[in-house]
Amino acid sequence: MATYTYQALNASGKTQKGTVEATSSEEAIQRIKAQGYFPTSVQPQKEKKAKGAAAESSTKKKKKKGGGFAIGKVSAKHLTLFTRQLSTLQDAGLPLLRSLQILESQQKPGLMKNILLGVCEEVEGGSSLSEAMGKYPKAFDHLYVKMVNAGEIGGVLDVILQRLSEFMEKSQRLKRKIKGAMVYPIVVMVVAIAILTGIMLLIIPKFEEIFTDFEIELPALTQGLITTSRWVAGSNPGQEIPGWVFMVFGIPAIWISLKIIRKTPPGRAVSDYLILWTPVLGKLVKKTVIARFTRTMGTLISAGVPILEAVTITSQTSGNYVFEKALMNVHDSIREGESFAVPLRESKTCDPIVVNMIDVGEETGEMDAMLLKIADNYDEEVDVAVASLVSLLEPIMVVLLGGMVGTIVVAMFLPMISMLESLSG
Repeated sequence: MATYTYQALNASGKTQKGTVEATSSEEAIQRIKAQGYFPTSVQPQKEKKAKGAAAESSTKKKKKKGGGFAIGKVSAKHLTLFTRQLSTLQDAGLPLLRSLQILESQQKPGLMKNILLGVCEEVEGGSSLSEAMGKYPKAFDHLYVKMVNAGEIGGVLDVILQRLSEFMEKSQRLKRKIKGAMVYPIVVMVVAIAILTGIMLLIIPKFEEIFTDFEIELPALTQGLITTSRWVAGSNPGQEIPGWVFMVFGIPAIWISLKIIRKTPPGRAVSDYLILWTPVLGKLVKKTVIARFTRTMGTLISAGVPILEAVTITSQTSGNYVFEKALMNVHDSIREGESFAVPLRESKTCDPIVVNMIDVGEETGEMDAMLLKIADNYDEEVDVAVASLVSLLEPIMVVLLGGMVGTIVVAMFLPMISMLESLSG
């Protein structure tokens, strides 16, 4: 029989270390679980190596730890895939450290590989998985770490990882649908701006030369169009910067400015309020935020996270200042011994049916199931709202483009009618 060294969590969540004799790693895991522990790392006991070999191994480990240089954050797509694979490996009964090493070896050089190398070393050194992940916020946010911690304490890490992967997959699916709906109007706007800029720079000046040669009095609509064309080309008297510069760089500049404004607490609060009050977009954003915060809350509660901590994490990850403030009021209410539904109803951020379902969940003790049910319903409503928005945008874009082209055509043909009348006279 071989000797295996192990690290495990006891009933209170503390790390325990020791050795156990078994014929295989699977038998070792079963023996550790029989002692009331949840194993996080099980490895065959290694014999002592010579100093030269140990030095060589240390050198290799240092080289391995480097892994290259990377900036930014781990993408949600890569993190979702990693979570799904880790949950599958844990469900299959593999030791935690071995699972992490397998996934690390599959990663391409980059930030995720470097982070997994660090997590493996932390776990191998005796840290719990949640503690190791908490040191790498570029990959694992507060919500992720807390759910993993709840799984470790409850001894159901594989179940929690599966729920977490499902949560992340649904969130990614929702984001893809919303982004996909925005592709059509953005492409149409870019093409329309490019075509109109070309008309203003190339076509309108030719007509202006013709009208100048005939010395006819131009209608106000035509004169306004010619003035706009001069502004775009930068040929107006005293104009230093051509208008096409503002047309090309204006939208990116506005987008960057809004990003900077949202970095400040007052700017974020005002912009979130304005977004929710926007006629069409506001309803879509509201449904999206409700689906997100109910799914987050339901997943945390079902994972065994205490209700107050679950509300705090949910408010921090809601993505909207209005809902964040409402959830913090809920947190204060629960801390004082009151209900979840009353302050949420008073905030008027959620539809009455959402508040009523949460109220029923409180009374029946099925809060997590009710929250997940709300999230599923609102995901469907978001799908319908996105489809309706796309259907509404198509005729609006056609009308706008037709109106602009029609205005240009009319403005150019009005003087030509006067020219024809003068020639016939």
